[in-house]
Amino acid sequence: MSGHSKWATTKHRKAAVDKARAKVFAKVLRQVEVAAREGGGDPDTNPTLRTMFEKARSSSIPMDTIERAIKRGTGELEGVRYEQIAYEGYAPAGVAIMVECLTDNRNRTGAEVRNIFSKNGGSMAEPGAVSWQFERKGVIALPRALDEDGIMEVAVDAGAEDLRDDGERWTLTCGSTDLGAVRDALVGAGMAPDEAELEMVATTSVLVAEEGEAKRVLRLLEALDDHDDVQNVWSNFDIPDEVLAAVAE
Repeated sequence: MSGHSKWATTKHRKAAVDKARAKVFAKVLRQVEVAAREGGGDPDTNPTLRTMFEKARSSSIPMDTIERAIKRGTGELEGVRYEQIAYEGYAPAGVAIMVECLTDNRNRTGAEVRNIFSKNGGSMAEPGAVSWQFERKGVIALPRALDEDGIMEVAVDAGAEDLRDDGERWTLTCGSTDLGAVRDALVGAGMAPDEAELEMVATTSVLVAEEGEAKRVLRLLEALDDHDDVQNVWSNFDIPDEVLAAVAE
């Protein structure tokens, strides 16, 4: 969805400028630690860890810091034990939202996420009420300067499913298990991605064409994203480009 993709692009740019570097580091390192705990500390045999490792490196996190996070995950070093938990809910206009968290206190995080929803015009939903509208996919962002045919020639053979023009970049999608293979094929062909991550991709969309409603939807998404325990926020809104531009002013 063009609106959601453009919001994601804007969000990442804002994060790079506005958010404290330490806060970004902490979120990524939690993901590295949990991936190591659940699948082992070797990126070559743990695809999830490999993806998180690449994400940490692209965030300019020092190698020794990443290695310590892996060791905490495997139990070689002591540390706080984080658990994964997902919350589902709705934003204004009936937009579906998935929130992925890593927390050391499930009760605290649940109460705080619920409070963010209620304070920003949204509502929490029961497990399963929203998740059926999303599929986990590998999503790869590539520089707009790259050639479309060249990308497809390399990526399709590695398992890519779709290539979309999002204006400022190309967005490639693939099955969740094919992310590493597609990323490696692109790198091998000299087309290094800007980002390569597992995402929850919406299978349906909700049009939000009114500027006031769009502001309320984005305000809730940003409030959730700012929470320390929140790792990812996914939604199925489709805000027209002109409305998104007006909201961004």
